[in-house]
Order: sequence, then structure tokens, then C-alpha cells
Amino acid sequence: MASLSRFWALGLAGLLCLLASIGWMFGWLHGFFALFFGLLLLLGIRDVRQEHHAVLRNYPIIGHFRFLFEEIRPEIRQYFIESDTERVPFSREQRAIVYQRAKGVLDKRPFGSKADVYAPGYEWMNHSITPTRIASHDFRVLVGGNRKQPYSLSLFNISAMSFGALSPNAVLALNKGAKLGGFAHDTGEGSVSRYHREPGGDLIWELGSGYFGARNPDGTFSEERFMKNALDPQVKMIEIKMSQGAKPGHGGVLPAPKVTPEIAEARGVEPWKTVESPASHSAFSTPIEMMHFIERLRNLSGGKPTGFKLAIGHPWEFFAIVKAMLETGIVPDFIVVDGKEGGTGAAPAEFMDRAGTPMLDGLMLVHNTLVGVGLRDQIRIGAAGKIVTAFDIARTLALGADWCNAARGFMFALGCIQSLSCHTDRCPTGVATQDPLRQRALVVPDKAQRVVQFHQNTLEALRELLQSAGLQQPSQLRPHHIMHRKSAETILPLSELHRVLEQGALLQPDGARRCGSPWDQWWERAQAAYFHPLPTSQARPH
Repeated sequence: MASLSRFWALGLAGLLCLLASIGWMFGWLHGFFALFFGLLLLLGIRDVRQEHHAVLRNYPIIGHFRFLFEEIRPEIRQYFIESDTERVPFSREQRAIVYQRAKGVLDKRPFGSKADVYAPGYEWMNHSITPTRIASHDFRVLVGGNRKQPYSLSLFNISAMSFGALSPNAVLALNKGAKLGGFAHDTGEGSVSRYHREPGGDLIWELGSGYFGARNPDGTFSEERFMKNALDPQVKMIEIKMSQGAKPGHGGVLPAPKVTPEIAEARGVEPWKTVESPASHSAFSTPIEMMHFIERLRNLSGGKPTGFKLAIGHPWEFFAIVKAMLETGIVPDFIVVDGKEGGTGAAPAEFMDRAGTPMLDGLMLVHNTLVGVGLRDQIRIGAAGKIVTAFDIARTLALGADWCNAARGFMFALGCIQSLSCHTDRCPTGVATQDPLRQRALVVPDKAQRVVQFHQNTLEALRELLQSAGLQQPSQLRPHHIMHRKSAETILPLSELHRVLEQGALLQPDGARRCGSPWDQWWERAQAAYFHPLPTSQARPH
């Protein structure tokens, strides 16, 4: 009944139309009232039947007020649409870019930039007096080039969002969009569901500490169940989730009422029973064991690219992982750096605001460390964390990433309006809900096309940026291509704001000391055998 209450306006219009018609027939009311309520009823029926506006399908008649408020400037629009950043973490301009590109409408605008170009923190990309011509926006990066099953990955892909957090229709639309557009869809740690499989789009299977889709009844890792999913040709890469940007170091609990038979089937658990996702892995407990687990998964999957995702926390823990690579000779094929600004519908406020490292800072640490030990050429780096526009992609690539993932951008393409009700199961657009009636608002063929168009138009915008900068391909982007305003009087390229290590610098005698913070503080105390550092007294004195 709670789900049906959203249709009260349609029901009321029908009732009033009926009463007005009776009143008109008996001469109690003027025929105008019957006509008015009849037209209102027809509008509501049209809203429910149309397939392009999820809000109207879920909220017939009253949903039009939202679009009315969007057209009123400036006071009401300011109040209803441009709420403060604590309530709505993406600006209206960012959402507008996604909506326009997803719908395939003109994203040009008159009268110059709306950004405050003299505000501290403003960034831009310098152009060249001799722009280039790039034939295609289908930019790709080869991951696991020396493996049995390397994968040619798009430069822009769907970031990790699990079935369960997203509705079946949302997963279907995302994966169908990935199939049509030739890019990858990260499953999230909820494993591979029937809704990921049906459209046939390329998958990156994220394996979290709960080992969903690859677990024994006691929650430990199962080789047999892992192979069943990993050997599927639709799965192109295996990604071990070490931590998540929005809630690093935090486990999760899926309450029993949310463990539906479909979710239980995908995760390999019992339906209607509470499921815990531990804060850490049980299959390994040291960096060296982690490297052997990566090699184990790579072999079990038939040689598919295998790597891990993490949000950077204590730098010595990542240094320990890198030292384990050097000691064992085992290297992951890729590392995905997740930023604390990443989103989720189920993180405590303190974790969202105060735990974890922002993506760009974490990316620089990972990139520089791999360069400093001479492993950067062997390992691809992906990045995720509030990446929406082509400029976001360009800046992230300039600071060391090989490709980018986006979650909320693709959610906007599906029709998300940031109602901030993801955790309530009352999503008004059918994106983040398991309610069957609310899900129907999201029409898969329509939204899948919007997913494709957002992906293609964003990469087309990146192509135009690269051409204007005089570059031939994204891999040529470097920190000096991005300018940053420190103050009204000071402008610096990112190459002068961020330290860039030289190849092999950390392997030289006293190299860490010369590299500066954080390497001089923590590199020598990190150890491959443990995630925690050596006591200061056991580290070589400076």
C-alpha cells in the first residue's frame, strides 16, 4: 500500500472526474469541471505510460511540479534545485552536463563560463596554437598485455555498484549500455547477477571480503565457485576490493529483509538471512600472501587480468604491498585507486567526510611509488571518485591514471535526481530500490541508450580537449598540461604542485630520503611480511 500511495493524485483525479461528470449530468456542476478533471486524469494516465521520465512514471501528475520548479528562476530554483553541497554533493551544472550528454541534446551554452575563474582552486587545461586532429574518441588501454587473456579496456567505464544497491532495471540498463557502447561494467562486490549476464556487456568482477559469488557457506573463499564465475567469457577482469573510498576500513551488513532470493542467488548466500561483509579479507593476512592470492586468482580465471582496488589510507600499508611485489616477483595487472569523495548509499557520516584519502592524492602516491620502484610500466592504474566530465578525466590521466571509472555520472544518465533516498528503498526514479513498482519507472531500453550516449559524448568531449591541447592521444597528458590557481595572483601547473618521482628513485641508496615526504618517513619502515610498519628503532636511521 505504501508503494501505491505515490499514485494518490491519479486516483484523486479519477474520483473527481467521476463526481464532476455525475454532477454535470444532473445539472449540479458546470461541464467545465468534468472536462478539467478528465484532462487531468488523461495526463496522469499518460505519465504512467510514457517511458522517458522516471519521476512522472512513479509520481503521475504531481511529478510535473518538479519540472515546474526547475524552470522558475532564480529564487525557487535556488531553493529546490541548487541545495548546499552537504545535501547534494554534485552541482546543478555537473548534473546538467550529464543529462544533456545522456539525452544527446546540445550541450553548448552562451555568454561565457559560469565558473569563477579567479577563485583559488580553479583549474583549466591550456590549449595549443597548433591543435591536432584525432580520428576517433574510442580511446582504449590494454590491461594484462602479457597474460593469456588480455583486455582492451575503454578509457571510461562504469564504476562498482552492486545489484542490491541498484535495482534490477538499473543493472540491466547499465550493462546493456556497456554492451552497446563497448565499455566495461564493474559488478561491485555483490557479484555477478542474472541482470549482469542478460545483456552480455563486458564485466569487471569485483571480489570483496565477503567473497560473494565465490564463497563457502562459512564465508571463506571457494575456488570451485570462483572458477564458475571467473571462467565466464563475459567476465574480462578480476578486481579484489581491499577498501572502498566512501567507507574505507569499514565492513558492511546486508539485513535479512534485503536478502531477496535474487540477491541471495547472485551472492551465494541463504535468502532472508543477514549477511556480513567483513572489514578485511580472510584469504590472506600479509602483503606477500596477498600477492600469492592475486596469482592464484589469475591462474584460476584462465589468465585474465587480475588486480585490486583500494582507497589509500596509511601510506606504509601500500608501500608494504609494493615491497611484496618486489620480493615475490608477482605484480598485479592493475590497481584501481578509489577516492574518499566516492559515493555510497550506506556509509556513516564520519567516514564520508573524514576517513580516507581523496582520489587525486591517493593516485599520486600510487603512481609515484610504482615509478619509484620501476614497476609503473607493468601495472595499469584506474581511478574513481567524482569523475563526471571530460576535464575530470583529463586531469586524472595527467596525474598518472590510465583509465577512469564513474558511478554517479552513469547514475545520472539513468535518471538519478539525487533525492538522497538510496538507503530507504524509496528511490523516486527506480535506480536504487528493490520495490517492483518503483523499479518500473526505469525503462531499460530508453535508459540504456542514455548510458551509451553519456559515455560516447563524454569521450568525444575529451577528444576535443586533447585536440585543442595539441596532443595525439590521452597517454600524452602530463601534470604540466593542467593549470591550478593557488590565489588571485598565483597560477601554477600541477607539475609544480605535486611531486613527481624519477624512475627507480626509491631503489637507490638513501633514495627514499631524497624523495621527501611521505617516502622518507615510511618507505624504509614498511615491510613485505606485514601490513603494519617496523618500529622506528628497527628502521635504518636517517
